[in-house]
Amino acid sequence: MMRRPFYWRQILAFGALMLSAWSALAQNAPSRMVAKQVAPDAYMVQGLAELGSSANQNFISNAGFVITPSGVVVVDALGSPELARRLLAEIRQLTPQPVKWVILTHYHADHIYGLQVFQEAGAKILAHEKGREYLNSDTAALRLKASRQELWPWVDDQTRLVSADRWIDRAETLSLGGLDFVIEPVGPAHTAEDLVVYVPQRKLLFAGDLVFRNRIPFVGQADSRHWIVGLERLLSFDAQVVVPGHGPESKDARSDISLTRDYLVYLRKVMGQAAADMVPFEEAYANTDWRRFEGLPLFKAANRMNAYNTYLLMEHETP
Repeated sequence: MMRRPFYWRQILAFGALMLSAWSALAQNAPSRMVAKQVAPDAYMVQGLAELGSSANQNFISNAGFVITPSGVVVVDALGSPELARRLLAEIRQLTPQPVKWVILTHYHADHIYGLQVFQEAGAKILAHEKGREYLNSDTAALRLKASRQELWPWVDDQTRLVSADRWIDRAETLSLGGLDFVIEPVGPAHTAEDLVVYVPQRKLLFAGDLVFRNRIPFVGQADSRHWIVGLERLLSFDAQVVVPGHGPESKDARSDISLTRDYLVYLRKVMGQAAADMVPFEEAYANTDWRRFEGLPLFKAANRMNAYNTYLLMEHETP
């Protein structure tokens, strides 16, 4: 009986310590979320050049928004509900207008786990029809299950996958408050359901994860051949500013898009040659000159897996 008060004091102390740690995390990561103006009435928040973790609340991707007299259009919803709340707070500091639409560039976890916050705030969600496949797949369910452990407490049992209110399978224009949002499918590329969003009155392009600026792209199971074609399509837009899925905004579209393009071309070249010559992957990887890219953020974390996935892809493509 004499030990119980001490035991409960220990539990309370541990609980206070955990709450303090969570509070520190909440104050630390979102303090770097600042809405930056990239065009008239248009803003972005820039994620960190890191892997997603509990420490950064999965703030590793970008999101953008455009304010119109009739409401706000958001592009992508970030990687946790807490981040979406912070983004919504940034929007509300700039305008009393409600968020009317969230346009998803694709259904990867770091872009979608904040959707429920915008849905609860009354926004409608628009995405590519092929996103349904991922949304209803075992891959999506397992990814969420893993994220509830890896990204806890920011992604937890209350975090859910959210379906779009409107699915599209071809180019469409959404008009709101005197601005046009040209929504164009460019997949299969980074994903099967890639969309980009162009605002012609602002000469502003939201490129999603077709463009990774100043860092190594995440290739995953991408169709890199069509991804390269998609990048050429982006260059045909008359964009003065490009907001990538990762990294800072670009005011030199051709130069900055070329980095992603050149990396993909190089992967396909060296891994394609290795696959054609039946050189084992480990040998091919070790003998490849990576010097042009090895100084970029996340090279060590992503490059080997990118190369391996491309090797497997090129084995399939090679006659």
